[in-house]
Amino acid sequence: MEAEGLDWLLVPLHQLVSWGAAGAMVFGGVVPYIPQYRDIRRTQNAEGFSTYVCLVLLVANILRILFWFGRHFESPLLWQSIVMILTMLLMLKLCTEVRVTNELNVKRRFFAAADTQDEAIKPPPRRSYLDFDPRHFWHWSSFGDYVQCVVAFTGVAGYITYLSIDSALFVETLGFLAVLTEAMLGVPQLYRNYRHQSTEGMRSMQSLSPSRGGRVRVKAASWPYLPGGLFSPSSASRWCSCGPAGTPSRPPTSC
Repeated sequence: MEAEGLDWLLVPLHQLVSWGAAGAMVFGGVVPYIPQYRDIRRTQNAEGFSTYVCLVLLVANILRILFWFGRHFESPLLWQSIVMILTMLLMLKLCTEVRVTNELNVKRRFFAAADTQDEAIKPPPRRSYLDFDPRHFWHWSSFGDYVQCVVAFTGVAGYITYLSIDSALFVETLGFLAVLTEAMLGVPQLYRNYRHQSTEGMRSMQSLSPSRGGRVRVKAASWPYLPGGLFSPSSASRWCSCGPAGTPSRPPTSC
């Protein structure tokens, strides 16, 4: 009788906890990128952040959304992918604007130092997605080029998925590729840190992102998401403070 009398409290409390867990699942993945976005905007310097991180997350989450059409999983995970895609596009937009502005400022300083007023200051050469130049892939001069690339990839992958949606093997492979791609999230940033011998400009909170929701995805989507727990770079936080072969890098300013 006492338990039945508490139903009026337990049921709304259970619902509130469920909503909170779903909200944390949807927005928890983008939290590490909020301080990174603010730092880039404040300092007007995106050198410490690898835009290939955005590429990896965009591909992984687009594939995960396509996987949903073949095997439905929990709605919060679907919304998590949509929110992450929008977040990565915002990061790309900011990084592109900052990089193009900095390139132009460097040219202006160069001409001012050389004291040559005869030649006009020329903007940096424009690199476009439609140039199909592999040397400049994912290093274009306009945010619109990144959008075109994402739309083209989504269209091609979506059309292939539409043709093969009845194949269980294809659907499972799609889910496997989605989580395997996301598991490689730390590689671009680690490579940039290794090349620059520094973690300056990178926030250590990013190292939490690859492992976020990994255990939840294993429950939600069975074996296609199992490799996320196996290959996820959980040791990324160690790399955030160390250079190659475990040697400490120079102290980061915002890590």
